Amino acid sequence: MMHSLRKVMFAVCLLALCWYGMMAVHELGHVVGAWATGGTVTGVSLHPLSISRTDVLPNPCPGIVVWLGPIVGCLLPLLLWALGRNWIAGKLFGFFAGFCLIANGAYIAFGSRDGVGDSGEMLRCGVPVWTLIAFGAIAILGGLMIWHRLGSVGHFFAAESTVTSWMVISTIIVLFLLLLTEFMLFAS
Repeated sequence: MMHSLRKVMFAVCLLALCWYGMMAVHELGHVVGAWATGGTVTGVSLHPLSISRTDVLPNPCPGIVVWLGPIVGCLLPLLLWALGRNWIAGKLFGFFAGFCLIANGAYIAFGSRDGVGDSGEMLRCGVPVWTLIAFGAIAILGGLMIWHRLGSVGHFFAAESTVTSWMVISTIIVLFLLLLTEFMLFAS
């Protein structure tokens, strides 16, 4: 019973960390795009109770700025995984990379249907819908392939010693510190 509770707590905290981490690297991509094209970042919102956003004004190259969000949001976690795959937390880096690929891919592909968020901006910049769907499909498939290589969820929950108390406590602490930081830095 205690093993299962530890695993559920770890999984919930890990998913939350992946969500907030994915939004941070995605917005970092927009910031890099703005700086690289001479735009001025007027605000970044990473408040934990809202969807992340980067405001750029002036934005001389909105197409580059909007594309660098999902591109950096996919490539930076892949780089982190490539550099850290042999560390003790290598599987966590892989899980995060897969999560970011799936989240960014789904955001762009499914956002193209209603023209919302970054997908809406891409469409306004003249990007064909098929490009958004292709990017999304490639990113989602890449994320699923990474997750497949990490092993099955069933095996994770069936194994007795997969998650230690130390792992749960450290994940809770990191999540708490991240949320506290975001609440303090990005108060609405």
